[in-house]
Amino acid sequence: ISNMVMVSTLHHDIEGLRDAYRGGHGFGWHEHHGDLFSSMARSSTVDYGAFLVPEWIPALKGVEDKLRAGARVADVGCGYGGPTIMLAQAFPASTFHGFDYHVESIEAARKAAADAGVSERVTFEAVGADSFPGTYDLVCTFDAFHDMGDPLGVARHIRGSLAADGTWMIAELNASDSVEENVSPFGRMLYSASSLVCVPNAVSQSDTRALGAAAGQAALRDVTAEAGFTHFRLAAETPFNLILEVRP
Repeated sequence: ISNMVMVSTLHHDIEGLRDAYRGGHGFGWHEHHGDLFSSMARSSTVDYGAFLVPEWIPALKGVEDKLRAGARVADVGCGYGGPTIMLAQAFPASTFHGFDYHVESIEAARKAAADAGVSERVTFEAVGADSFPGTYDLVCTFDAFHDMGDPLGVARHIRGSLAADGTWMIAELNASDSVEENVSPFGRMLYSASSLVCVPNAVSQSDTRALGAAAGQAALRDVTAEAGFTHFRLAAETPFNLILEVRP
């Protein structure tokens, strides 16, 4: 239901998106109707609530032990901060830092952390994905990396922000590498939604190397390798998500 609500909110943005496609200047996340932000947050909470802590974190080599012992974690492109808060509740010895350029989302994330009682270990800051501060044992991007206008620049910044034995967890929608492989009901939904949200947002930031409507493993592997990472592994998979383990 939350996914259908999310799609329906895009009707608010038809004129702006039409102008963006005609003019080639993109349409930023912050330009969408506010209903998109809350419906996206509800949708991700449902998706991640079932898998993030019980399955995806244990699938990353050594990460669960670090989180239990006390690690520094960054969530880049955190939105309303749902996954960040889930992790904070599951791993009380660790500290968590969410970053997003969208000020309204950061304000909502701070309120959500306070309501969940984890504000003493969770911070949220309005800053871009290519300039967030700090060094981390784990960096997460939850269905956010393919939205970014300069994914190579962001990947290089994440590479520089990781501890020597750190991990970058990339959660992306389960797209294949070619259009033909994505011909399915899910693929049609993915291309449609991404063409209205993700690609216009990336173009609004930069047209340096937008990953397009569906970022499969091959494109993600190429960007991470160019950014200086040497390890890339599919750690977990659901019908809707790919969980990639990337390390220096």
